[in-house]
Amino acid sequence: MISVDPITLEVARNRFAALAEEMGAVLRRTAYSPNIKERIDCSAAVFVASGEMLAQAEHIPVHLGSMPASVAAVFEAFADGVEPGVQYAVNDPFYGGTHLNDLTLVQGVFFEDVLVGWVANRAHHADVGGEAPGSMPAYATHIDQEGHRVPPTPAVRNGEWIPEFLDPFLAATRTPDERIGDLSAQLGANEAGRKGLVDLVAREGVAEFDRVTSALLDYGERRMRTALGELPDGVYRFEDVMELRGEFIPIRVAVTIDGESLTADFTGSASQVAANINAVEAVTRSCLYYAVRVATDPSIPANGGCYRPLNLITEPGSIVHAEYPAAVAAGNVETSQRIADTLLGALAQAAPDRVPAAGQGTMNNILIGNDSFAYYETIAGGQGARPGRDGISGVHTGMTNTKNTPIESLERHYPFKVTKYRLRRGSGGAGEFVGGEGIERELEFLEPATVSIISERRVHGPYGLAGGKAGAPGEDWLVRSDGTRKRLDGKSTFDVEPGDKLYVLTPGGGGWGVVATDDD
Repeated sequence: MISVDPITLEVARNRFAALAEEMGAVLRRTAYSPNIKERIDCSAAVFVASGEMLAQAEHIPVHLGSMPASVAAVFEAFADGVEPGVQYAVNDPFYGGTHLNDLTLVQGVFFEDVLVGWVANRAHHADVGGEAPGSMPAYATHIDQEGHRVPPTPAVRNGEWIPEFLDPFLAATRTPDERIGDLSAQLGANEAGRKGLVDLVAREGVAEFDRVTSALLDYGERRMRTALGELPDGVYRFEDVMELRGEFIPIRVAVTIDGESLTADFTGSASQVAANINAVEAVTRSCLYYAVRVATDPSIPANGGCYRPLNLITEPGSIVHAEYPAAVAAGNVETSQRIADTLLGALAQAAPDRVPAAGQGTMNNILIGNDSFAYYETIAGGQGARPGRDGISGVHTGMTNTKNTPIESLERHYPFKVTKYRLRRGSGGAGEFVGGEGIERELEFLEPATVSIISERRVHGPYGLAGGKAGAPGEDWLVRSDGTRKRLDGKSTFDVEPGDKLYVLTPGGGGWGVVATDDD
């Protein structure tokens, strides 16, 4: 263990976190699409030369826990020599990505010809090709139906796009102008991160930089081991399900806490399925990191060191460790939510005073488009009640941390309008502390389009804890222009005409604790 005084350590910790936040700010402010500029569906992080994460901005949990896999994939693919001035792109879920919409740009940071670290950012591109606008068709069974795959590939050299990456990427999408705008924002974010990291190294010198960063990673590990050591040893099991057109697909976990280490074993979860709800191993690892931080101490530095005591066991070819050619679009956005719920259900047995009841457990993905536009949004819902406090209403929960698109931006950019937008009263689960309420949102279409809904918790409401009741399940309705109404399956792709409406009611959070009665 390298010894660094606490003041130096805390200053360094905040410097690196601020650098990641600055990268995120550059990405958001220069992006072209409302999905990134308004919803902030993007993330940024800084890594040491070995690829271990040094610091992250507080962006999207499912992005950040899996981004080290993207850096590792680039490192492995270009082990013979990472080039200075080159940014590498990857979105292939089977080579360091999560799902195809999330494109990661990774750049090695050099100081005096020495690789001293990496910067990376990930952004959700609203369309990357595939069989339906938005690149997440509800009926997909093969990865190729979901869009254009990019294995670790040189994308930028000395600030210029490399045609072998850019041309096929833009040719695949329905919205090339929007894509090049968002890609350019990603390029600039990494360049800002690179310059900031080089300035820090130049100020301290390579030797001191290595000493302090090593100590910071070790500090994260010590904090996590201490937090795990305060939990009771044991094996804690939990099971939850994904909803797939009348079938219920199990996810099972056994969490073992042994002294200062923790192992999450998903053996016995369902095999990967002929649908798009399969999650790759990097997504499951993200969920583990998130859930353990919830159950321990969120103030622990979110770096690679704090994840060293955490072990993951999965079965290749399962719904939590999908293999090619599985469709995975919803695995990143929906199955990740259920994996996190399953882990938190197990950890609640070890840390009942820290773990909340289940949040809405879905991102309520809405994708709308035609040959001229592609819109993507996730809609907020109810947070689970916590020990001692009600859940928050109308927020994004779990593995997402985005915002809702403002109505003004949505109606300016896309051919539809918002006709209802309010809290879904009474949807939070009852308990001593009440779950947060979901949202009601209705869109009216102004031109023909194709719509995809990718959602969960439409049959089983989010679970309560300590005697609290489940939150209300979500609902999705198609209201045709003639007034006829149809209840939709939670995973649907369909066409709409002008005057049709989509009405979405998102789930409420679970309640916590037994409801007091007059007899108590």
